[in-house]
Amino acid sequence: MALTGTFNKILDGKRRLAIPKRLKEELVDQDFTQIYIAPGTASVLLLYSEKGFEQQAQRLTEYSKNGPEAAQYLRLYYARAEKVEVDSQGRICIPERLAELAKLEPKQEVVLIGVQNHAEIWSSERWETYLNHHGPNFDEMAIEAFGQMPW
Repeated sequence: MALTGTFNKILDGKRRLAIPKRLKEELVDQDFTQIYIAPGTASVLLLYSEKGFEQQAQRLTEYSKNGPEAAQYLRLYYARAEKVEVDSQGRICIPERLAELAKLEPKQEVVLIGVQNHAEIWSSERWETYLNHHGPNFDEMAIEAFGQMPW
């Protein structure tokens, strides 16, 4: 099922983040209580289920032959990606180096968004800026990215 929705949350003092139930149901398997956090572009963190991370790794393998820039990207991506435990209260602890990368501070408001096969963690300020900049161009983006929409 595609991950969707926008959820405002607060990081606690230990950089723990409660994963909303709807997202947790898609990201966490009952037998596997870990998820992957990976660096995204635009200072965003990406959350993947174990299966989703493996699928992303397969997609990235296709790009590994695209020259030295692809190799450099993959090196940085995998060096920063980390498997984290989901605790009994449905929280994850964001590792310090990833929090720094995404400019996330303890006790800060963050936004989780569902994006088809993964979730993203944004600082609320950066998300608002993104929405204000790109939101008004939604229709034009759709046509540019996908051509004439079928609906």
